Amino acid sequence: MNWEYLQPVAISFGNGKRNTLFEKIEEKGYQRGILVTSAHFIKNGNAKELLNNPRNHLIGSFTEFSPNPDVEEVDQLADILRTKQADFIVALGGGSVMDGAKAASSVALSKKTIRTYHGTGIPIPKEHLPVIAIPTTSGTGSEVTSVSVLTDRKEGKKAPIASDSFYPEYAIIDPELTVSMTPYLTACTGIDVLSHAIEGYWSKGHQPICDALAVYAAKLVLENLKTAYEDGQNLVAREKMAEASVIAGLAFGLPKTTASHACSFPLTNLYGIPHGEACGLTLDYFISVNGKKDVRTRELAQMLGFDSSEVLAQAVRSLKKNLGLRVDLADKKLTQKEKEQLVILSHHPNLNNNPVKITDEILEDLYHFLCDQ
Repeated sequence: MNWEYLQPVAISFGNGKRNTLFEKIEEKGYQRGILVTSAHFIKNGNAKELLNNPRNHLIGSFTEFSPNPDVEEVDQLADILRTKQADFIVALGGGSVMDGAKAASSVALSKKTIRTYHGTGIPIPKEHLPVIAIPTTSGTGSEVTSVSVLTDRKEGKKAPIASDSFYPEYAIIDPELTVSMTPYLTACTGIDVLSHAIEGYWSKGHQPICDALAVYAAKLVLENLKTAYEDGQNLVAREKMAEASVIAGLAFGLPKTTASHACSFPLTNLYGIPHGEACGLTLDYFISVNGKKDVRTRELAQMLGFDSSEVLAQAVRSLKKNLGLRVDLADKKLTQKEKEQLVILSHHPNLNNNPVKITDEILEDLYHFLCDQ
């Protein structure tokens, strides 16, 4: 087996680590930074805490990214970065904030729009502004990946862009920042972490280091997500989920995600189902499908403490129910034509990473399974 491993992001993990931001900035000699965050973190004081420290060299903030960051928002931030002559970005937030910041960092030094690269296959410019990523959710792993998932609402599409230019310079993971997450957000992001770990393990692009990370992260989620959901103030569970998130990000970053993520994009685009919940919606189904033909899926189930992949699938489905997440699409009352549309739109490139070939027949069965309960 031939394989390579690359992880260029410097990671700093621990409670209170957000307060060491200035050390990273001074180490690199950055002078003019833009804080990219959400209005929520402006209101609760976490963003102001960073903005008010002169040693952080932050000259302004941007809070306009929507939950599924739009290409127009990316271009808006890029324009601000150019106008302000910024030389670095601090991204404080969830996956949307980090993905948007990463994308803007790579077009800010040119006159191009991000639409030039969104779903076109045109390579992202290598020159980019450095990003320091500080995640506030335990979910996407965007702080350590080379992927930015963007939406083009005018064109009606959502798709990831991958580029080495998207790797942040630093990732500062402070579990204390995740305590303010609502139970529902905790559930959505947590099931996304589990999807990252499981899909990273069985992906056709798997390799030994990522395999080990995937197993470790999946165990952390299965052992701690329900506690973090039920008791958001439990710092031990929050720390373990933050650890699971960044490690799962490392686990899928190189192998890439597979069928559950491929199906999540149309579910989010067409029906507004949040990304993590959309990934988790099909995860147990694909555990069953892959487990019938793929040895590695069965091995993963055993390493996670389950007798078979089918038992693992049942455990994931039970976990979703306990977290108040969707287990079907029955309430959407989809027509046959709408189901057929989902089948077509699920043929995202990530589907090709799945260890078992996902045919139209399998997708048709999936959507009937989800809709006709």
